[in-house]
Amino acid sequence: MQPRICLLLAAQLAAVHGSTTLQQTPEAIMVQTNETVMLYCTCPSATVFWLRQRRVLSKDSDLEFLASWHPEKGTTLGTGVEKEKLTVSRETTRSVLSLTSVEPADTGVYFCMTVGSPALTFGKGTQLTVVHMFPTTAQPTKKSTPKKRVCRFPNPVTQKGLPCGPLILCLLVAGVLVLLVSLGVALHQHCLQRRARLHFMKQ
Repeated sequence: MQPRICLLLAAQLAAVHGSTTLQQTPEAIMVQTNETVMLYCTCPSATVFWLRQRRVLSKDSDLEFLASWHPEKGTTLGTGVEKEKLTVSRETTRSVLSLTSVEPADTGVYFCMTVGSPALTFGKGTQLTVVHMFPTTAQPTKKSTPKKRVCRFPNPVTQKGLPCGPLILCLLVAGVLVLLVSLGVALHQHCLQRRARLHFMKQ
């Protein structure tokens, strides 16, 4: 069966378009290494083939036969496909492809297919991407706004109460003494002038 399928694929690969009768889910999936992936294909036909395309679809690209499932024969694996890694099962109206312990080498587009007379019918494919680590979204860099410098004049510091320094106290005492002496001298001169005026008036 496999050589016949390969010949049909080689003849019709350029005209492959997704069929509405074969609905594949999900459309695309990204997983990390060593995870298990389940791919689904809803189809009316009992016999379903699963293929993988590693390169971008073109007339020169190749489809790799992975496995097929028949209600009487069961699962038939492609060349080099390990049964521990890939299994195909049937759930009512859909075929299920299970991949375990996936690796980056398993990345590709997976197609389900049915064989008619004479045409082949393909699903639209599921893009599987296997990575070691999920890519992180780069955070947008925030532009730092330069802060405006505000020129502030120094405010005079007002002190409450009298200063208590010994030098200032001495100056205050000296100032009070000077005022008292000046007042005494002024009163003495006033008294002398008054006496002189009275003495002059008596004469």
